[in-house]
Amino acid sequence: MLTIRFARAGKKNKAQFKIVLQEHTVAPGGRHVEILGSYNPHLKQTVLKEEKIKYWLGKGAHLSDTVYNLLVSKNLISGKKRTVKIPAKKAEEVKAEGVKAEEVKAEEKTETKVKAEAPGEEVKK
Repeated sequence: MLTIRFARAGKKNKAQFKIVLQEHTVAPGGRHVEILGSYNPHLKQTVLKEEKIKYWLGKGAHLSDTVYNLLVSKNLISGKKRTVKIPAKKAEEVKAEGVKAEEVKAEEKTETKVKAEAPGEEVKK
């Protein structure tokens, strides 16, 4: 199944995106069939090959949610914008982060005790 989606390009903190046609199983930065445009989110500049996009949509290509919203805002296709879902952290990851934070706090406490009881210094009680 072919998908039209963003492929990130550009420098660190200066993202630019190519709008590419890819097989849906390929990583977004990987091999693509065709470049259909570009998008610069900092300057809000969009370059679209409208004829090619309409051609591939006619052939049955699917759109990612973000590209769909971009095309709706540019009036290339009609419809309501889709809500873009940001994946939530899994419960296991949240628990693992909580355990790591507790381990770090425990290590900090033991380090302060070790520093206080350094050799050559007496600890007053």
